[in-house]
Amino acid sequence: MTGTNGNPTGTTDTTDYIGNSDTTDHTGVIVVGSGPTGLLLAGDLATAGIPVTVLEKRPRKISNLSRAFALHARSLEQLDARGLADELEATGRTLDRLRLFGRLSIDLTDLPSRFNHVLVLPQYEVEKALARRAVEAGAGFRYDTEMTGLVQDAGGVTVGTRGPDGRTESLRAAYVVGADGMRSAVRGAIGLPFPGKSVIRSVVLADVKLAEQPDELLTVNAVGDAFAFLAPFGDGYHRVIGWHRGRDVPDTEPLDLAEVKEITRLALGRDYGMHDARWMSRFHSDERQAPAYRVGRVFLAGDAAHVHTPAGGQGMNTGLQDAANLSWKLVSVLAGHADPALLDTYQSERHPVGKAVLRSSGGLVRLAMAKRPWTRAARAALTGLVSHVGPARRKATAQVTGIGYRYPAPRGSHPLTGTRVPDVRLADGTRLYEALRDGHFVLITPAHEPPAQEPPAHEPLAQESLVHEPPAQAPSAPGLPPHPDRLTTAHWASARRTTLLVRPDGYAAWASDTTPTPGALRSALTAHLGPAPARQLL
Repeated sequence: MTGTNGNPTGTTDTTDYIGNSDTTDHTGVIVVGSGPTGLLLAGDLATAGIPVTVLEKRPRKISNLSRAFALHARSLEQLDARGLADELEATGRTLDRLRLFGRLSIDLTDLPSRFNHVLVLPQYEVEKALARRAVEAGAGFRYDTEMTGLVQDAGGVTVGTRGPDGRTESLRAAYVVGADGMRSAVRGAIGLPFPGKSVIRSVVLADVKLAEQPDELLTVNAVGDAFAFLAPFGDGYHRVIGWHRGRDVPDTEPLDLAEVKEITRLALGRDYGMHDARWMSRFHSDERQAPAYRVGRVFLAGDAAHVHTPAGGQGMNTGLQDAANLSWKLVSVLAGHADPALLDTYQSERHPVGKAVLRSSGGLVRLAMAKRPWTRAARAALTGLVSHVGPARRKATAQVTGIGYRYPAPRGSHPLTGTRVPDVRLADGTRLYEALRDGHFVLITPAHEPPAQEPPAHEPLAQESLVHEPPAQAPSAPGLPPHPDRLTTAHWASARRTTLLVRPDGYAAWASDTTPTPGALRSALTAHLGPAPARQLL
């Protein structure tokens, strides 16, 4: 099977993943784009010892021109697995209720996560932490460097670049990941369309100081023909995002502070004494998704793969989840532990999530901007449903925060397979997401003799029933097939009898409610981690 320009879209041999080339540099993976998605991916690869180079056409600086201001629970869990969540929590401010529009808000206090809140902080703070981690792990960065072309073959990918002095070079890699945003050069180079449409035109952006401080940390509302959102940078400025139905003008139309203040007054009732705007602009909000996240040896992640409206603050978060899903798979394949077919699961797992986010965020915007009587009635009905019906509220919360998504599992798999595993307490007093910080799979086994009454096989891994259990004495676990460079072993702090294999991204890979035989366990570990070294299997 071939893709654009005859490039292979199936799996290929990666035994010699550096490849042979007359190019001036060689690297395992090239990541194009140094936003949050590209930085998390680069950091994961470098931490695992995979050579990685990040190409970024912007100068070497962290831009404050970001639209993202919220980290949801699932992203914070992924950052916790990389040792970054606590420092970001100390930098930002937490919000235990997410207000979407009007009276529709979601209470996060009973969210089954250590992070039962939204963390409010500018995107550039996330980028700072992720960039530092990637640099410390050894990732290479080339700023002021533009990708000018891309050609892939059975052995790798050759990327043409143009540096700050105009010098052109060719780089060779096993794989390339395009994390270069909505106008992705990588996506264009592999010939993928980006179908969709503009949902909202002439959205205004401004960074302003306020004479009056809002009552809430995040202020958002839609009234009639106007919408406005306020969020703090933490440096005395607030970001304003606004829209007015009657101002459908091109993005190039000049914008002044008077227009920003007028839209804000219409939507929020007052403009909070906005002054000293340091930056203003217009943009349009699109809903688009690439039909494929992989073409041969090239992958798309983040806004290069999907863009949607800012409703619910899911953009940056979805990109971070893309990176967490792809990074460990690239590591496994490039290290020779997994068949390249594993990389196909990036498409099957993440594309449906991107589609769901487009649908949910777009639906929120359409309801917020409701003009016709029947759409306003639908908004009122949704508000009542989410506010007063428990299952509906939990489903909405799980989707917006990202903890409710599960990945496809093979037929006949244990019910936990493909589900997010919460941050359970382990027998040695640590947490699961601390154990995941090595980038390994984690095998959790029973810690003591079975209780008089076994839990049902379908019992969910509820955070509230496991994370606060007191530590139990962890016995040795003889007979486990060793994978010291890929597997961390742990025991439940509770009396749970499930044997659970957790992927490096915190999702269940395999589980058994009965004690598996050594052969069954060996087969499961080999299927997911590859064979252990022969000398260790004797």
